[in-house]
Amino acid sequence: MGWWNHWSVLLQKRLGHNVTVNGDRYRAMITNFFIPELNNHDVQELWFQQDGATCHTARATIDLLKETFGDHLISRFGPVSWLPRSCDLTPLDYFLWGYVKSLVYADKPQTLDHLEDNIRRVIADIRSQMLEKVIENWTS
Repeated sequence: MGWWNHWSVLLQKRLGHNVTVNGDRYRAMITNFFIPELNNHDVQELWFQQDGATCHTARATIDLLKETFGDHLISRFGPVSWLPRSCDLTPLDYFLWGYVKSLVYADKPQTLDHLEDNIRRVIADIRSQMLEKVIENWTS
């Protein structure tokens, strides 16, 4: 489950009903949560990568992402196009998201705050050395 799916679940819990992921909600999440959160960190050489879901590739969404990330956007219709099952995405699909999810749900969070705390803690604890090892193992 990707980062958007986690935040979509949290949004649904806050609203008390299911919501459909659409371009407007996706752009609002990027504008109101993701970009401000990035601004709270000293991030160098950031690349934004996403899949080809329709809400991710709507013209208004791609325009927003190009404005924010320039040429550092990996997306269908973006400056750098990427196939959904590219070998460079596979470690994310088959390792990172499963690893994160297993740790986030390890203590079976019962409240929204607990779930949010777990997501933040697990993501913050990921070290570049681990990701480098994942890529090294994948390429070998």
